[in-house]
Amino acid sequence: MKKLFNLLLVTVFTVSIASAQGQTDVRKKQFNLDKTGLAIEGYDPVAYFTQQKAVEGKKDIAFTNDGVTYHFATTQDRDLFKANPAKYEPQYGGWCAYAMGATGEKVEIDPGTFKLVDGKLYVFYNKFFNNTKKSWNKDEANLKAKADANWTKVVR
Repeated sequence: MKKLFNLLLVTVFTVSIASAQGQTDVRKKQFNLDKTGLAIEGYDPVAYFTQQKAVEGKKDIAFTNDGVTYHFATTQDRDLFKANPAKYEPQYGGWCAYAMGATGEKVEIDPGTFKLVDGKLYVFYNKFFNNTKKSWNKDEANLKAKADANWTKVVR
């Protein structure tokens, strides 16, 4: 009986580690990261909420969450993030929210073009006279629903 229990315990532990590693691999593959695994082009994800603006993080104040690295402007921001990463991470892996809703595509972003909606961070493409945040604002509810569905397909 004890051997069976130990075998079951080892199996559950192994499956848990494999599942966590699988999640990390998916995040590294599907999130908008540079070659080093850095998200939001080094901008502080917490500052969007606390300062309502895009603030560049510092390389020496970093934290990696499931394979995704973030930089922070302050150690306080880093600690807030550590306590609840899901609260601060950008939606759709940091890809353009408008593009994810309109076409399901992963499109680069401008970290300075963002919106907080229902306590979540959405970032947008804004280059070459094309600010997709404006288009998002015109049909936010519909685009958000489509983006949520499209992102679910991406991260499978």
